[in-house]
Amino acid sequence: MDSRVALISIIVENPESVQALNEILHTCGNYIIGRMGIPYREKGINIISIAIDAPQDVINTLSGKIGKLPGVTSKTAYSNVVTKA
Repeated sequence: MDSRVALISIIVENPESVQALNEILHTCGNYIIGRMGIPYREKGINIISIAIDAPQDVINTLSGKIGKLPGVTSKTAYSNVVTKA
């Protein structure tokens, strides 16, 4: 299956969702290129960026699961870099 590079941007407003978020990300750990998390203490939120290289359906599923968590928002930006399987 073709692989695509994408960036998933996540904002966590509910600290109780952090553990579930980490568990979801762990399931796709072999696709994750890198992860950067920034705690914005003044606003009480966490900002996370996930760089990923995975099949389109894996990226869509991951982003959808993240977006269903309470108090968590995610958006995905896709590159035009596609690697043929």
